[in-house]
Amino acid sequence: MSAFPIDYAAVFQALPGGVLLLTPQLVIADANEALLWRAGRARHELIGRPLFDVFPGNPDDPSGMRNLRASLERVVATGVRDSMALQRYDVEAPGRPGTFEERYWSPVNTPVLDADGRVRLIVHRVEEVTEIVRAGVGDHPVDRVRMEAELYTRAQDLQEVNERLRLAQVREREVVLALQEAMLPAPVPVGHHRAAVRYRPAVGALNVCGDWYDLADLPGDRMAVAVGDVVGHGLAAACVMGQLRSALSAAARVADGPARALEVLGIYARSVDGAESTTAVQAVIDWSTHTLSYSSAGHPPPALLHPDGTVELLDGATDPPLGARPEHVDRPEARVAFADDAVLVLYTDGLIERRHEDIDVGLARLAEALTRHRGADAETLADALLADLLPPGGATDDAALVIIRL
Repeated sequence: MSAFPIDYAAVFQALPGGVLLLTPQLVIADANEALLWRAGRARHELIGRPLFDVFPGNPDDPSGMRNLRASLERVVATGVRDSMALQRYDVEAPGRPGTFEERYWSPVNTPVLDADGRVRLIVHRVEEVTEIVRAGVGDHPVDRVRMEAELYTRAQDLQEVNERLRLAQVREREVVLALQEAMLPAPVPVGHHRAAVRYRPAVGALNVCGDWYDLADLPGDRMAVAVGDVVGHGLAAACVMGQLRSALSAAARVADGPARALEVLGIYARSVDGAESTTAVQAVIDWSTHTLSYSSAGHPPPALLHPDGTVELLDGATDPPLGARPEHVDRPEARVAFADDAVLVLYTDGLIERRHEDIDVGLARLAEALTRHRGADAETLADALLADLLPPGGATDDAALVIIRL
């Protein structure tokens, strides 16, 4: 927080450049004084009206309006700032509807995101550069035509580049999702025990991450279950996720408990580019003794839902993420007893964390949802948790979830 009290409304009005605040539906929510002065309009003529009703495009040259609309819609769809090329966008002469004056602008459109990563507002900043453009060309009509042609070509080139970038992002997302689906198949029953698993990718073109889950059948009436989360997004994170998941799955089958398995994974992670700061948690369920042992490498704690509806967060064996220490240190391991019909829940942070919110709030939300749905079977409970905990418009981080009724 700033040590000085700041009146941000006053700052907005005092900005030297013209700024409009737009809703995702492109309705004008506010305008600063510089914008009103430049447009020659009163505030009541703008607020609450659609942008292109207030500032219609020149019907003889609609390219400016078309380019601006495309930029704003792109910002709403991606949540990414868009700095536009120099634009010709003619405006109606004051008091002369239908008469357009030639104007040139340098626009920047910036999203304002809410706590769930959705676009709440668009900051549309414009600087008029008409005089600069006019000073850059001679009075001869040929010079003016050449300048207008160059501006139009630059705008068209920018649109083509942005469209190619969008298609490349979509293709990468499809590849990553296909890779994750191949590496995170629906689990087969382990012994006579079944688990419900879910994976939900983040919203947005490139927000696919490196979350994973894994289940392994162990000697005796035992099962190892794990979830993990690689730092980063996209194809690189998904590839790292595949390597770490396979390594932990193998280690769980031969290591003496989850702590030793995570130690092996940590040593292996040092040789994998992009594996630094990965979080993971593994639990080993032993039905013959009705106990489960667990160890966490910087991961949110598993939740144990007891038959009476109380929820216990398994945070008794938490250590830093993989690769956080320069030298090997034994990881902690804890053990807890469980009763018949208890439920074990492992998950990644996308299920509980929200921007600008303490993690304890998300953990409390998870516990409350588990208690409320405690009578449901594993599959029904998994769907209920996703419905209760993920934002309606989708989360900004991936979420992996494993549920086992004990």
